Amino acid sequence: MGAVAAKQEQGSQKNVIISRNPATGAILGEVPEQSVDEVRAAVARARDAQRQWSALPVRERAHRIGALRDVIVRRADEICEAISREGGKTRGEALTMEVMLVADLATYFGKRAHKILAPEPIPLHLLKNRGSYLHFVPRGVVGIIAPWNFPFSIPMGEAVMALLAGNGVVVKPSEMTPLIARKAKELYDASGLPADLFQVVTGRGPTGAALIDAGIDYCIFTGSTATGKRVAAACGERLIPCTVELGGKAPAIVCADADLDRTARALAWGAFANSGQVCVSVERVYAHESVYEELTRKVVEATSRLRQGDPARGETDVGAMTWDRQMEIVEERVQQAVGAGAKVLTGGARLGGDGLFFAPTVLGDCRQDMDVMRKEIFGPVMPIMKVRDEEEAVRLANDSHLGLMAYVFTKDTQKGRRIAERIEAGSVMVNDCLLTYGAPETPWGGVKQSGLGRTHGPQGLRDLCEVRHVNYDRLALRRELWWYPYSDKLYGRMLKAIRWIFR
Repeated sequence: MGAVAAKQEQGSQKNVIISRNPATGAILGEVPEQSVDEVRAAVARARDAQRQWSALPVRERAHRIGALRDVIVRRADEICEAISREGGKTRGEALTMEVMLVADLATYFGKRAHKILAPEPIPLHLLKNRGSYLHFVPRGVVGIIAPWNFPFSIPMGEAVMALLAGNGVVVKPSEMTPLIARKAKELYDASGLPADLFQVVTGRGPTGAALIDAGIDYCIFTGSTATGKRVAAACGERLIPCTVELGGKAPAIVCADADLDRTARALAWGAFANSGQVCVSVERVYAHESVYEELTRKVVEATSRLRQGDPARGETDVGAMTWDRQMEIVEERVQQAVGAGAKVLTGGARLGGDGLFFAPTVLGDCRQDMDVMRKEIFGPVMPIMKVRDEEEAVRLANDSHLGLMAYVFTKDTQKGRRIAERIEAGSVMVNDCLLTYGAPETPWGGVKQSGLGRTHGPQGLRDLCEVRHVNYDRLALRRELWWYPYSDKLYGRMLKAIRWIFR
């Protein structure tokens, strides 16, 4: 979910990545920038372990992955602390958006993977003496190139599904949050699963490129649209199938009949959770002109009550941003909007001190031609625009090169569903925000330039396998009608048969 970018510093002896706490600037540790040979070796180890792992029945794989789930739940507080320190996410969001999500996904698919991946019969409409079915074969080694905004739930969720499908896994975490990936590997090793089956390689962009070039069999990338295009191109050159989940510019349509109290609270959470660093954050609001003023007032009130500060404190609502360059982008978006006539209703600037804190910001009087309404912000900013009616709102919502998620707010659920079906997005929620990534049974992915493929849901699990077809004889015949030798008599019989079948 969201943009991947670089933070780099040189160590004293060799190239290393230095991890810092974004809330304080304190150094947390360092990891090496691994070489092409090291990446290839990691893929080779995962492949060797995968051969034996893939031979296990799906139920057995699920049982063993249950042990990993148990370790994650048992050490949840430790994981939340690591996420909060390196990613700037509040402990509450680390628990619900990262740890709980992985635990629930592992449980859900652990119970159902054997059914989802069971051979699927194909009824043949004409060749009744033949039978057909699909079976699902592990691909081999899945490479996961992960983002910094959800550094635990995204790579670990995808890893759990890949493992259930019978694959080996190599994770390349963002260079912004490598220590969390190291923690994930530590948890995996503590579960008793085959050590080499799950690998972590650390580095910057060249490490991700080396992973794609190292002979993986499938790639899952989550990050910016620009980087995702390069990843998809690299996979295409090697005929490696891939799923890429890219940027978003989620619109929220607020109808004239919306429950404004609930809507304002939902929008505040949808825009400012994880400091707005969610690819499906509420990034633009289209409010019906009859409720624009009251909605804006209620949103400002809800935003003003948010408590921003040390993400390690339980009462903090909004933590730190993860990357200094991303905060600069947020500042640029806000300044451009204000220069073009938008009004800062609350927030609008970074906070003082060493930490990467940008105040939750609400912008009024926005127009569609402003960058805040057209380009991904990926920070705690909610621009609001007045529209004449729902038709204009739908038209403007679809006026984007991105289409990952969208939201509709109305008391009339049937109307909300009708509007939702007209919006060009991979998922649309009515009267709520963000939540569906946490529903493992639902597919996740976008349209337009928000990505290719889907994760989660039955389709996401099956995509981690090769789908193969078997056709067999149900009724043994001495010969088939269309075999040699041909004859005029056979031709006549076939002609009569065709005319009778398709009469």
